[in-house]
Amino acid sequence: MPLHDSALTILEAVRETSPLVQCLTNSVVTGLTANVLLAAGAAPAMVDITGEAGPFAALASGVLINLGTPQPEQREAAIEAATSARAAGTPWVLDPVAIGTLTHRTALAHRLVEMGPTVVRGNASEIIALLGQGGGGRGPETADDVDAALDAARAIATCHGAVVAVSGPIDAVVSADRITRVAGGSPMLTRITGGGCALGALIAAFVAAGRASGHDPHTATAACHAVNSAAAELAAARSTGPGSFQPAFLDALDSVGAGDLGAVAITEAPA
Repeated sequence: MPLHDSALTILEAVRETSPLVQCLTNSVVTGLTANVLLAAGAAPAMVDITGEAGPFAALASGVLINLGTPQPEQREAAIEAATSARAAGTPWVLDPVAIGTLTHRTALAHRLVEMGPTVVRGNASEIIALLGQGGGGRGPETADDVDAALDAARAIATCHGAVVAVSGPIDAVVSADRITRVAGGSPMLTRITGGGCALGALIAAFVAAGRASGHDPHTATAACHAVNSAAAELAAARSTGPGSFQPAFLDALDSVGAGDLGAVAITEAPA
């Protein structure tokens, strides 16, 4: 099935089944993350404390572990959720925000990637740092371009069995055997807080819904990026700046359809 068709099929599955996504995410982006999931048709649950994170991960449709503001209890809850998700077969996404020079989150990211995430999502500098190379970017901002991270993404995918999604002007979704590039979107996504973080949660929803409809995690992750890009383009056309872009983006996620997805440029090749 062509990826544009898969993207529509999985988006419709998200809207029909409302996958429950557990979000252990940073304090800056909880509101936007929850609203993005709701706008797309999924259901958010911000369950991120010890004693609850593990049991809930076994019940959730998908899990996001985002390291943007990793307080001590949330770090322990992340390990608990990853352990439980792996045991239960729950797909989970690791977003290693701003790793590289920051000691605690970098060590935690390296520990978590060894626990077998379904998908790793980050910018180029974060993906390079996750492999143990480079010093990361400028906080959550990348200092590298997507192509510079492709070797690191392939290595992570091969070693850990994860799909690796590298965000940039043209996103790259990398598995051990193939790479999918998704163009489009809008630079306006970089001018609101949490666009990438919310994408991680949306990937968890798409992987969960994709599994139920017979799509592998790579296809579901690429499909999610296509939907995100289409919605961003719609929102940019309807807004005049960052303040109007954010609500327009939520509206676009709610309304994006086949014609919008058909306009997104997608290419696939062997890795």
